[in-house]
Amino acid sequence: MARKPWNVQLNDSKDYPLVKTIPPEAALRFGGARLLLAPPLYYDAIMKQVPKGRVLTTDRIRAYLAKKHSADNTCPLCTGIFINIAAFASVERKGVNETPYWRILKSGGELNEKFPGGIDGHKMLLEMEGHTIIQKGKRYFVEGFEDKLFDIEEIERK
Repeated sequence: MARKPWNVQLNDSKDYPLVKTIPPEAALRFGGARLLLAPPLYYDAIMKQVPKGRVLTTDRIRAYLAKKHSADNTCPLCTGIFINIAAFASVERKGVNETPYWRILKSGGELNEKFPGGIDGHKMLLEMEGHTIIQKGKRYFVEGFEDKLFDIEEIERK
């Protein structure tokens, strides 16, 4: 069976957004019983707001979406999958209505090896915007990323 095109996956909202109540043992791990499942387009819309020269981390996106939907947290697995879908969908559109996915970092400012082009592609795009990438062991990070964080609350003020 062939994989659906990335943009079809991006626009498939399933029954999301959905706030699920999870069992107490899982709630301890996720920081609360109310877990948000947000559709891929929510991530894409946030990613498009991050301006050149700024970055945003997946954990900040999760916190923002959880707060906006009165949930305790946002599913980290769905977040990773849906951010990658937004990234590959952007590449699939070949520069039309581009989503600057490379401005999204994993927690701690780490580059995402699952983005199009892997670490090398992510590194190149960030460096083109003036960021310095440092290597720690086998992992790569944006140096001083905290000073370059996009204030996600700006989305609400627009």
